[in-house]
Amino acid sequence: MTGKGTKRAPAHLLPYISKQYYQRYTPIDHAVWRFVMKQNHYFLKEIAHPAYVNGLKDSGIKTESIPKVDDMNTSLAKVGWGAVTIDGLIPGSAFYGFLANGILPIATEIRNIQNIAYTPAPDMIHEAAGHAPILLDKSYREFVRKIGEMGAKALSSKEKLEVFKAVRHLTIVAEDPNSTLEQVKEAENLVAEARKKVKGLSEADQVSRLFWWTVEYGLVGDLHNPKIYGAGLLSSVGESQSCLKDDVRKIPFSVDECIKTPYDVTKPQPQLFVCRDFDELAEEIDQFASTMAFQKGGTASLEKALQSGNVATAVFSSGVQVTGTIATILKDEKGDAVYLRTKGPTALSRDQTQLVGHGKETHHKGFGTPIGRLEGKEVIETCSPDQLKDLGIIEGSEALLKFESGVNVKGIVKTILLSEEKPILISFKDCQVTYKDQVLFEPTWGTYDMAVGAEITSVFAGAADPNAFFDWTAIDVSDELEQQNWNELEKLYEEIRCLREGPEWNEQSWSHLNKVIATLDQQYPNEWLLRLEILELFKIHNGSHPNVKRISNMLLNTNWEKSVKQVIQRGFTLLNNS
Repeated sequence: MTGKGTKRAPAHLLPYISKQYYQRYTPIDHAVWRFVMKQNHYFLKEIAHPAYVNGLKDSGIKTESIPKVDDMNTSLAKVGWGAVTIDGLIPGSAFYGFLANGILPIATEIRNIQNIAYTPAPDMIHEAAGHAPILLDKSYREFVRKIGEMGAKALSSKEKLEVFKAVRHLTIVAEDPNSTLEQVKEAENLVAEARKKVKGLSEADQVSRLFWWTVEYGLVGDLHNPKIYGAGLLSSVGESQSCLKDDVRKIPFSVDECIKTPYDVTKPQPQLFVCRDFDELAEEIDQFASTMAFQKGGTASLEKALQSGNVATAVFSSGVQVTGTIATILKDEKGDAVYLRTKGPTALSRDQTQLVGHGKETHHKGFGTPIGRLEGKEVIETCSPDQLKDLGIIEGSEALLKFESGVNVKGIVKTILLSEEKPILISFKDCQVTYKDQVLFEPTWGTYDMAVGAEITSVFAGAADPNAFFDWTAIDVSDELEQQNWNELEKLYEEIRCLREGPEWNEQSWSHLNKVIATLDQQYPNEWLLRLEILELFKIHNGSHPNVKRISNMLLNTNWEKSVKQVIQRGFTLLNNS
């Protein structure tokens, strides 16, 4: 995959980028795309937000065939964004990371015809037809970028990771045409069981709900006559119509209410939130962001990172960033954190750049450091080199640092690392660190590196310098495959497509059409989409042909499932009005 989106992506996100194997799309895939896009152009022009309607026209996304992501790159580049292909569901932090960098991640699969109205799995229709067009609106894409930044830094939980794995499995099973009803049910049960183990809402959960009720399922404008802007609605042939009916409750948008409201990706939503405009969304989430650990810092934020059980970064007031899995937080009588310890590989950074000699290799077993002021209210990170000497912090000399908390650090100062003439890291040899009756570091353990910082100003998920911290293995992206061998039904779809796009209509065209109809009648009585395309040809070339009435009656009178019947009805509405 090449293009602007790939060039914009930080190195740590590159492993999630896959390739769009365009030749894998079958004629049926293109027909599914075409049907949904024709529906969108016709039905959404009155009920979708003008930003989407205009974006659909200006995005360059074609109706007749599935778009190439490189072409979408070109379209989004006009507004400073890009697009990359991904392989289905990816971790939330990576998904939001792309958005934070102005990149739309696009799942290249496309829903099968059985799920044409809606699928819980990310696909080209959802990403390209749902998300991309409205991103051409400036205020909206800035909102999406902001929520991407929040999501990339939001702290999650161990239990939610298991939920993600279960949901990913469900989407794969649901889209696999060979899956049985029992397999789908089993996958749904695994999701339900994983969700039962989740206690409370993590920051990542809160952002996820905000994203769902806005970017995916949001309404905008007048509470009693809103417009659609959520991509989940815009890409659903069924729900884009039903969502505006009175039986779906319309609730004034508020961050608190969105966060309180759970959602089910497998069912139509019983309620939706209506914002005044996109500026209101941006203002509201700015206020919410101020409550998150990455902006708030402090002991409570460290606790969130501890509960996540995942790699997180704690930022000290000196600017030092400690990346690792938090294992222990020692607190004083007031409940304030006075000592932080990580377990496993840990790295130290400053300004998102790993400090030389302080990567995972150095701190492979973890890292511990005090938090706070020295006795007498001294704040080490504000000291000049001369003030450090006054405190007895001199390279080559023994120092005793007594913190207000009761943490004591005693050892020979090995090195003092300065940034802008202020200390950010002090290394000791022959060092002992104690807190009350606890020994936190022994001289025999080697060099003791102490991060300087009176307080924790920020805590966020992931690494300060992810490119240096994580060992990334790029997804194997092989060369483009040759066109796949099509089965008989796929060849019939291709035949109708060739007839529709052919330079002229003649007797030979009628002959080909009659052969397709005969094969359909004999072999594929339930193939409704291709029959709608055939009716489209008849309307153009001979609307009074006897086959029109026969095929129409067959489609309208067959006892279809409810969802299929609704989609067929919309197909006829489009035929009759185009």
